[in-house]
Amino acid sequence: MERRGDEARGDDLRTDRAHGARIYDYILGGKDNFAVDREAGENSLKIWPSLKVHMQANRYFMHRVTRYLAAECGITQFLDIGTGLPTPPNLHQIAQSVDPTARVVYTDNDPLVLAHARALMLGTEQGGTAYISADMRDPQSIITAPEFQRTLDLNKPVGLLLIAIVHFIEDDAEALRVVRQVLDVLPSGSYLAMSIATDEFDPAPLAQVAREYNRLGETLIFRDRPVALSFFDGLEIVEPGLVQVHKWRPDGTEAPDLQDKDIAMYGAVARKP
Repeated sequence: MERRGDEARGDDLRTDRAHGARIYDYILGGKDNFAVDREAGENSLKIWPSLKVHMQANRYFMHRVTRYLAAECGITQFLDIGTGLPTPPNLHQIAQSVDPTARVVYTDNDPLVLAHARALMLGTEQGGTAYISADMRDPQSIITAPEFQRTLDLNKPVGLLLIAIVHFIEDDAEALRVVRQVLDVLPSGSYLAMSIATDEFDPAPLAQVAREYNRLGETLIFRDRPVALSFFDGLEIVEPGLVQVHKWRPDGTEAPDLQDKDIAMYGAVARKP
């Protein structure tokens, strides 16, 4: 197992600005957050009470995607960019429950995630897990990292996951560049799985949520369906295509009374030819 460190670097830990991973942690009942994250979470929930169920649906989407790639597509290697704080079951636990030899590389830029990296690497003895502290806006720092190169075999397909992460990149062109730069180094037969924030189903409160995130120092950008689809240009999108995350191959874990307006995230999986 590889690790770059087990404690957050104090000089990197900004407690005066909200961070998406910590807001997510707070809303889902975690304890790894600060006052500014709790303020962003509480105010956002008042504006849009569906936020918690939306975040849960996104998490369940990641579970289903990982299980699909491991069990139905035979993917045994995964790169998860924008990991967030550990919330069992984590990606490696799902993948290694299907194939104990599965290998996973996690990346994130939040020092608190780095502090919990050990929890992300308690996988099977047969498999492998690694953590890279890196900013997704600098894909080269990910794909040239020793942990990436030691853990993943680029002669075999890789499942690339970017779950609820590109909405922290304001510019569409930059977000597309980040995804493509990583995807370009992966071999044919690899898969891209993404969930992409959208305000198309409940725009008024979501505009207020975005303003609240921005006020407290975090970016939140919503994208419409055509822009969301553009991330998959040149790839073979698997059924059911680009849909709201709760509609992607549901397995009964979704809340029974879930409505479209409760979910502000598109999701899709696509194969690299």
